[in-house]
Amino acid sequence: MNAAAERDNTGRTTARRRIAELRDELHHHNHRYYILDDPLISDAEYDLLFRELQGLEEEWPDLLTTDSPTMRVGAPPAPEFESYRHARPMLSLANAFDFDELREWQGRVYRQLDLAGEEVEETDPSLEDVTFLAEPKFDGAAIELVYENGILTAGVTRGDGETGENVTDNVRTIRNVPLRLRQVDRKARSIPALLDVRGEVIMLRSEFDTMNRKRGEAGEQLFANPRNAAAGALRQLDSRVTATRPLTFFAYGIGRIEGLEGKPLERQSEVLKALGGWGFRIADRWLRADSLNGVEEFYRQLVDDRESIPYEADGLVVKVEEFRNQQRLGQVSRSPRWAIAWKFPAQQATTVVEGIEISVGRTGALTPTAVLEPVEVGGVTVSRATLHNREEIERKDVRIGDTVIIQRAGDVIPAVVKVIDEKRKPGTRRFKFPDTCPECGSDAVQPEGEVVVRCVNLSCPAQIKERLFHWGSRDAMDVDGLGEKLVEQLVDCGMVTDPAGLYELKVEDLSLLDRMGEISARNLVEALDRTKQAPLDRFLAALGIRQVGTHVARVLAREFGSLEKIMEADQETLEEIFDIGPEVASQVTAFFSRTENRGLIKRLLTGGVAPQWPPEGAGTGVSPGLDFTGLVFVFTGELEVLTRDEAKRLVESFGGRATSSVSGKTDYVVAGPGAGSKREKAEELGVEIINEAAFLKMIGRA
Repeated sequence: MNAAAERDNTGRTTARRRIAELRDELHHHNHRYYILDDPLISDAEYDLLFRELQGLEEEWPDLLTTDSPTMRVGAPPAPEFESYRHARPMLSLANAFDFDELREWQGRVYRQLDLAGEEVEETDPSLEDVTFLAEPKFDGAAIELVYENGILTAGVTRGDGETGENVTDNVRTIRNVPLRLRQVDRKARSIPALLDVRGEVIMLRSEFDTMNRKRGEAGEQLFANPRNAAAGALRQLDSRVTATRPLTFFAYGIGRIEGLEGKPLERQSEVLKALGGWGFRIADRWLRADSLNGVEEFYRQLVDDRESIPYEADGLVVKVEEFRNQQRLGQVSRSPRWAIAWKFPAQQATTVVEGIEISVGRTGALTPTAVLEPVEVGGVTVSRATLHNREEIERKDVRIGDTVIIQRAGDVIPAVVKVIDEKRKPGTRRFKFPDTCPECGSDAVQPEGEVVVRCVNLSCPAQIKERLFHWGSRDAMDVDGLGEKLVEQLVDCGMVTDPAGLYELKVEDLSLLDRMGEISARNLVEALDRTKQAPLDRFLAALGIRQVGTHVARVLAREFGSLEKIMEADQETLEEIFDIGPEVASQVTAFFSRTENRGLIKRLLTGGVAPQWPPEGAGTGVSPGLDFTGLVFVFTGELEVLTRDEAKRLVESFGGRATSSVSGKTDYVVAGPGAGSKREKAEELGVEIINEAAFLKMIGRA
């Protein structure tokens, strides 16, 4: 080695050592400042250390790593977010709005655990092993953080619970998110090899107010509320913009955990303590209780302190503490049986009802909506509120001209709570609920056992429009170009009366419509043709079966594997499926028992629609000799034959898992043109790299 090379090597070694020291020191000060609120040095001293680290990383760019504190400044804009499938679903919570509903949930928990029959007293000795944990319900944006060997490798939005958006670059800018896990005290548990952390991204009230004040002074548009501001910042394509927003992350749960040394985590309270020990900020107050009496007292305290809490909270999350009991309770549809959200009283405002309008949905339901004098509720201007149904209007005696209290909670549609009788003026008018459909004039009836009034005419234009619009929506068949205006034209001119009619459309017919030239017409026909081979779960969701959304549709597709088997399944068979309850089973069997629905499906199949499961013609189950169970794939670069979503669905249909980050657990990286850092990481880790052609050959589609 010559003298110049030796000096360079010595300098590199010195730089690597100093960079490591600076990173450790800055991580420590970040924890003291953002987690403990107890800084040890001044901002000026911190800035000196930070700038020294930046200088060394600029001088030695190959020593820059993703867990460096300097990564928090953001990266250039991303073209779009990649989808990321959660290893375990991020479930939503059922709600309780009063203590009686919370008691009902507790009763279900006890009965499902078979502890003491139907009637259970909290003093029963069989309940000694059932305790509860209560913690604030943050009103922000739910995310999952993935750590591999203690390093943050992915930050993912909740999405639909099964698949979210990869917003890792944005998450790295959040100051209190650990880029590298640390044992912050001697009692902290060892760092696991793989850890999925669930939590909420929020804006603290004070920081939100400061940010809005500065935006106002600069003449910029103000944000409506901390929740929307946090969610919007998290989904910025340019993470440098995210870095300017004062976001805070609170951790409250764990998805996967592998390689944890010592005693396994057995309780939710142990999870919170472990998360705190690894450097995460957790709720500053939470309660472990043997009964709901203690939970109720905790709830009352939070309600009283609601305005002084430093963050927006919209309720209390109550969980069964013990993991063994959580596992026994399981889940139903998208919600765990072992947890519930006890919501705070919703934010309310007073306004005047200027009118009542009726809309007709795809199932024929006539839904009344109050047209209001605009009023601001929780940072949002509200001019319409649901009245739910006819019985609700009569029970509350809502009249046109009344002064009413309305409320909204989170993203829930505003609702009319009550009429202020003392402010009722002469001249208010009772609303006469129509006995005919306002769209088609057919009879509107209230089926026995229901509170909803429905139009009996399945050919009602309003129902047809809603069904067609739903068919082409993103969560259903995802037909590009089938928007609301086009659907209205197709129905109004009599060209289409049901989804099967969409596949009978010709370019020359569509070209005659307003604002529909030949190119647009051809694009729509081609978009419809592409959906003929749609996955079975999308097809089921598109049919509009009551209570069958994307999750239940996917459960049915995976369980039965073919449309024919689902159509012939009886109530008892459906109820045996873990995620299918009696009500959902009843709706499914009722739908497929109707002659008109079977006729529609027959026309769709005759028209060339052929739902696939597994997707893309892989058969009704795992093909012989092809089983991806336990295999992890990553797709990077451009794919020429498949879309990224199609490729991931194929992997999942054969039992495998498709992720967006490369790790030591990745089995295959499918790399197309333009593959960059993911391919390089795969080479470093020795992960097998194949091209799209090899992947297609692997699944028998070459």
